[in-house]
Amino acid sequence: MAKLPAGDAEEQPLFLSSLPPNSTHKRLAFAVVLALLAAFFITAGFLSSIQLPRVAAFVPAYATAMFLCDSISALLLFAQFAIVRSRALLVIANGYLFTALILIPWMLTFPGIFSPGGLLGAGLQTTTYLYILWHTGFPLFVIAYGLLNDPDPSRQLDQDSRRPAILSGIAVIVGVCAATSIVIASDTLLPVLMLNAVQPSHLVGIYLRVTGMFSVVALIVLWVRRRSVLDLWLIVVICAYMIEIFLISFPLPTRFSVGWYAGRIYGLLSSSLVLIVLLYEITVLYAQLRHAVIAKRSEREARLVTGDAVTAMIAHELKQPLFGITTRAAAGARWLDRAEPDLDKAKAAFDQIAADGHRAGAVIDSTRGIFRKDLRSSTSIDINRLVADALAVLDVELQRHRVSIRAESKTSLPAVLGDPMQLRQVLVNLMTNAIDSMAITSRPRVLSVGCDVRDDGVLVSVGDTGTGIRPEDMEQVFNPLFTTKPDGMGMGLTICRSIIEAHHGRLWVVPNSPRGAVFQFVLPADKVTSAR
Repeated sequence: MAKLPAGDAEEQPLFLSSLPPNSTHKRLAFAVVLALLAAFFITAGFLSSIQLPRVAAFVPAYATAMFLCDSISALLLFAQFAIVRSRALLVIANGYLFTALILIPWMLTFPGIFSPGGLLGAGLQTTTYLYILWHTGFPLFVIAYGLLNDPDPSRQLDQDSRRPAILSGIAVIVGVCAATSIVIASDTLLPVLMLNAVQPSHLVGIYLRVTGMFSVVALIVLWVRRRSVLDLWLIVVICAYMIEIFLISFPLPTRFSVGWYAGRIYGLLSSSLVLIVLLYEITVLYAQLRHAVIAKRSEREARLVTGDAVTAMIAHELKQPLFGITTRAAAGARWLDRAEPDLDKAKAAFDQIAADGHRAGAVIDSTRGIFRKDLRSSTSIDINRLVADALAVLDVELQRHRVSIRAESKTSLPAVLGDPMQLRQVLVNLMTNAIDSMAITSRPRVLSVGCDVRDDGVLVSVGDTGTGIRPEDMEQVFNPLFTTKPDGMGMGLTICRSIIEAHHGRLWVVPNSPRGAVFQFVLPADKVTSAR
């Protein structure tokens, strides 16, 4: 049995932190890693030690771009945390905030950019130690994210997520300021990593390799505990981090060499990867939401237009018989209210009332007949796709009422011949009735949709766990103007049956087990298409 697109509304992921990666995500991430490795092998080795001219504007431009990317990433992740309230998401948001903030003193203290020795009273070693703190701190945040990453909703923070976000952000700001002050104050006491503004000592390679080990641990933790798209792209980010560290530490980590410039480019790529994916996924989710809203609005408008048309026609046609019934009822009452009641005239008035009543019934029957005309637009229809489209239209409604979906179908259903818009209207109407029936219950809400093959065609079932239908109402629910809902018009199921019968099919309802109702209809298979 093939599963149709379905799922519990509460379990349907909407964010990168909960969205499981599909094959497209994995292939794209793998391609990016391969591209990074290819560029690494080109620039590593002999090319990495080639000294290039010093470009004074490169460091501020690079740091500014990195700051913007990391700041926006942190902001978007904090926004997701405000909704999801995941501890892991809070940690990685602070990780990006940390990298954005530490870039500021790293740029200001870089020698020869804003002053020969750097600003903030920095020494010759300050910038290098800040870089080491930067590339040690972020992997530590990633490790914490991976260890705290738990999909269990019970492990989320309390409803008010503002306080932990604000406090953790303040802690990161204070930590960066404190670390910067300590490094600047201890510049002359720390081991010598830079011999001058360009040439490093042999200790730099050792320190950077130790720093790279934190990235290796972060990569292992992410790989073992990966669950989401965010995990997948953080793996790519850490790979870029490791390549960057390798480029600037082998074979000779000289500033302004090919390897040094290449390392900065890898750093910018690692900073922008998650931001690009965040922005892309947000755009996709907004597009899907817009599509769902438009589809839902169109479906509702179509249903309202149909209901308004039927109501207006019924009101127009029933106006005269109802007026006659009212008039003759009043006349009959007057004939009976006399001192000597005129029974013959009263009887004649009552006979007219009965005739007008039959006439009103005929008006209703003629309304049903409108939907029993030959189909004007028939095409071969895939029922599985039709069911999936109807579920997509009602996606927002299903989530709002927290309805789980149990949808199953055979993989090779024969096609049916008909009007896809009318048949989708039937499915949407039946599913909407099911949702309304379950909305007033406190029991688990499960919408069951199934498709199967029978001798007389394709069977479609729509079941619910709602209030159900009384046995005496099983057939009446299809009658015009009969409704079990206080605000119902009593025309929805009538229209559904009319459409199904116009497609030479049948629509009926049976009780669900242990509770609720199951609406079923069968449509004849399209023999021409099925025979191909």
